[in-house]
Amino acid sequence: MVGFKATDVPPTATVKFLGAGTAACIADLITFPLDTAKVRLQIQGEGQGLVRAAANAQYRGVLGTILTMVRTEGPRSLYNGLVAGLQRQMSFASVRIGLYDSVKQFYTKGSEHASIGSRLLAGSTTGALAVAVAQPTDVVKVRFQAQARAGGGRRYQSTVDAYKTIAREEGFRGLWKGTSPNVARNAIVNCAELVTYDLIKDALLKANLMTDDLPCHFTSAFGAGFCTTIIASPVDVVKTRYMNSALGQYSSAGHCALTMLQKEGPRAFYKGFMPSFLRLGSWNVVMFVTYEQLKRALMAACTSREAPF
Repeated sequence: MVGFKATDVPPTATVKFLGAGTAACIADLITFPLDTAKVRLQIQGEGQGLVRAAANAQYRGVLGTILTMVRTEGPRSLYNGLVAGLQRQMSFASVRIGLYDSVKQFYTKGSEHASIGSRLLAGSTTGALAVAVAQPTDVVKVRFQAQARAGGGRRYQSTVDAYKTIAREEGFRGLWKGTSPNVARNAIVNCAELVTYDLIKDALLKANLMTDDLPCHFTSAFGAGFCTTIIASPVDVVKTRYMNSALGQYSSAGHCALTMLQKEGPRAFYKGFMPSFLRLGSWNVVMFVTYEQLKRALMAACTSREAPF
């Protein structure tokens, strides 16, 4: 079998917490250009009618967006907001992924057989809790990814400058802008992502189609990424638009969604779908495979340290 073998001792909550944050950071480092391309496509045509938006489109497709950014802004533009993105993952993924099993056990009162309802409830809980912890880092990440370096001054000069500027110009609430759609998005994402991964993995293992190793983790993660993209894309687009909006542009997340529907039509809610899928699919594969291996490596290290000489 490729990778670390499963240990007899189940991973502790601390191991899951640290492993999830680290694995998410590794996944972000690899897939961040796709996430930046997704943000640019999602905000493109904002405030314009459907016909004008199509005629004035600067970015076309995932590859076209990436190539345009590299040509006009340089390769580093693909990693705009990376620092805030890594800050986000260390605080965000550690909570929503690392605490999922513990919260699931809490809802099932320690039972090994968790119902779909218990899994959905656990996913919603950790997803919402993670937003409460990491929302300011998400706002800064989206703002950085949205700003273009070419033509005109940049909105923010550094990550620290972004935190300071947003707090100064928009108040403390500015750092928590879009919390409602983000809570909704991450409750949905967590349910779709973690619960789907959980169910696919359990089904593969119970049917003896695969063993608990890398191919099983890869298949489960890819399936989870596809399901998550379909379910979460509309909320994700609204979240991105609302977080990136100027002060007073939208009165609420609902107003943002209604404006999109009126001016750009229903298809606007699936803007950036392909980069979303490429990013979520690849992110899920890298994150879950890394997470499973990190849990085993950390537990193996703990076991070897505690073993008597």
